[in-house]
Amino acid sequence: MMRLPISLVAGTALALGLFWLLALLVAPPEAEPEPRQELTMALAEVPAEPAPEPVPAAAAPPPPPSAPTPPPEPAPAPSVDSAIALPEPELPPMDMPEVPLDETLPDLVETPPDPEPEPRPDPEPTPEPAPEPSPEPAPEPAAAPAASAEPVSREPVDVGRSAQATRRVPPEYPSRARRRGLEGHVVVQFIIASDGRVEPGSIEVVEASPRGVFDRVARRAIADWQFVAAEGRRRARQRLEFQLR
Repeated sequence: MMRLPISLVAGTALALGLFWLLALLVAPPEAEPEPRQELTMALAEVPAEPAPEPVPAAAAPPPPPSAPTPPPEPAPAPSVDSAIALPEPELPPMDMPEVPLDETLPDLVETPPDPEPEPRPDPEPTPEPAPEPSPEPAPEPAAAPAASAEPVSREPVDVGRSAQATRRVPPEYPSRARRRGLEGHVVVQFIIASDGRVEPGSIEVVEASPRGVFDRVARRAIADWQFVAAEGRRRARQRLEFQLR
């Protein structure tokens, strides 16, 4: 009869012990009290101040307003030690495709420089068309000179530029003047024989611009000119133009 009450008491005590142990495991641990700091205060003698004179009640300043009481600080949140640790996620390895390196380089090819352009040949001057010779009038029969007539003078007659040429040879443009782009003119004086030919030794340059550039070709061209035949010698002048076209 005694075993049944003892068993009940022992079972109750065992259940209470298990509940107490379970409560200890579930309840958070109490925060450790902060250590108290001991404050040491040094006492020093302070000289006694003289007592203030009594101030009349009417002149006494009003008491300062009392500062508001600060609100109480919130209690710190209890720290919970949890033994449960989350596992770190494992990332699958990423496969990087292998890119083959192109180690072959193209061969260097040396490009030859462009050849210099050849200079263009200077255009030849266009010769002026020779005027068609006009039909010469039939010479009249010369009268027999009188016995008392004076001899014909051999001095040339100055006709200026009025002499009529039957053949004109254009002068050759000097290559040096063409390369330099020079232009100018030459005035030539010469003597025409009675048959219309130009006497080569009588050709001389009277005016030239620029000097000494076109003189020689002008003399050479005038020497091949032909004029209308006339009685006696004539001194004539011609102006030759040299222009690039």
